[in-house]
Amino acid sequence: MLDKKLFYIDGQWVAPLEPRELPVVDPSTEEPVASISIGSAGDADRAVAAAKSAFESWSKTSPAERLSLVERLLDIYTRRAEEMAQAISIEMGAPIDMALQKQVGAGTWHISNFITAFRDFQFIRPLGSHAPNDRILMDPIGVVGLITPWNWPMNQVTLKVIPALLAGCTMVHKPSEIAPLSSMLFADYIDQAGFPKGVFNLVNGDGLGVGTRLSSHPDVEMISFTGSTRAGIAISKTASETLKRVVLELGGKGANLVFADADPEAVKRGVLHCFNNTGQSCNAPTRMLVERSIYDHAVAEAEAVANTVVVDSGHKPGTHIGPLASEAQFQKVQEMIQKGIDEGARLVAGGLGRPDGQDRGYFVRPTIFADADNQMAIAREEIFGPVLTIIPFDTEEEAIEIANDTPYGLSNYVQSSDGEKRNRVASRLRAGMIEMNGNPRGAGSPFGGVKASGRAREGGVWGIEEFLEAKAVSGWAAP
Repeated sequence: MLDKKLFYIDGQWVAPLEPRELPVVDPSTEEPVASISIGSAGDADRAVAAAKSAFESWSKTSPAERLSLVERLLDIYTRRAEEMAQAISIEMGAPIDMALQKQVGAGTWHISNFITAFRDFQFIRPLGSHAPNDRILMDPIGVVGLITPWNWPMNQVTLKVIPALLAGCTMVHKPSEIAPLSSMLFADYIDQAGFPKGVFNLVNGDGLGVGTRLSSHPDVEMISFTGSTRAGIAISKTASETLKRVVLELGGKGANLVFADADPEAVKRGVLHCFNNTGQSCNAPTRMLVERSIYDHAVAEAEAVANTVVVDSGHKPGTHIGPLASEAQFQKVQEMIQKGIDEGARLVAGGLGRPDGQDRGYFVRPTIFADADNQMAIAREEIFGPVLTIIPFDTEEEAIEIANDTPYGLSNYVQSSDGEKRNRVASRLRAGMIEMNGNPRGAGSPFGGVKASGRAREGGVWGIEEFLEAKAVSGWAAP
């Protein structure tokens, strides 16, 4: 078993103030693979103090110096990608090929995109030709607390840590206690890259302990959190006492609007996207809204696709999906499948229990419900597992109404060969992101939502600006 009981504070790996251990469980085997420490408020205080001490000098470094260090970090991250993939696979169950290509790949993508965005980033900006002696200065906000989830570890770590570093902030990172190993490895990359001590700090812990302390700490100017809407509300309430900035990227219940003129691959693409990462993605298209004239065909096609999806160990190579990340998540998904059955939705694929041949590990059956309505729990609650709910619609207006009838507003999807219709629908959907006809969003596009999905905008220029304060200055002397 791996011994991972130290925290990274002020440029060193240090022991916690009080011993409190927690096992990290491999979800493919249900066996403990590592032991970490759960930090206390005192450990969080030590990390914040280190970050505060480092802020004055780090915030004054030149953008070119910060960029050079991040470029060095990207080189280390790329060279040690196999290590990172192994860590992600054993901590949260992603199949090893998927862990390398998509999980680790997401981090490579974001670091590279931030580097590109930062090269032309302006920290001193003119207000406008009407005020030639006015400038807007973009200042780093200060010490930031970064709280990241278990489902896409490096995706979220790089979306927070990299822009904070480039902006000139110092930070304390608390990764999920379910999947901390990849973040600890990332801290080692930071150390190897040569960032000054105290700029980046990592303390493992739970939400009630380290998470609450970071959210309430008077020396933390900002919290950036990715996780559940419930936890985001709690963090917002705690952080309000110190008036810190709170940036939230929360849950989702994405609608995938499939019109009768959609391309032949639309249904298959939607099912596989929903099941990607074993359904553990906040932007997954978990509600498929299908135009009535093609509804029966779409349901049959979705069933056929679901029955081809293989579920197996995260340690095996291949294109299969792995287990859910934890026992708690396994139980939640089972409960939601039972709710769908009890509510009267038609179960067309999957269902309760583990797949055939899997008697150990947090494996679930890829599941599809049809003939659902949008008031059922399976259509309203974020399940976070490979469960797709299919709902029919008759008109464009009805499709938009159903899609928007949700507490969430993260990502929606539109499938149609009619460009005017796509544009019209996209403009009326209440979500932070819309993807159409399987086209992914481009490099530097902001990731984030509205309503109960939070209002973060992570990635590209927007992601860097999250960590900056605008300061208005008049009487600026021209050079």
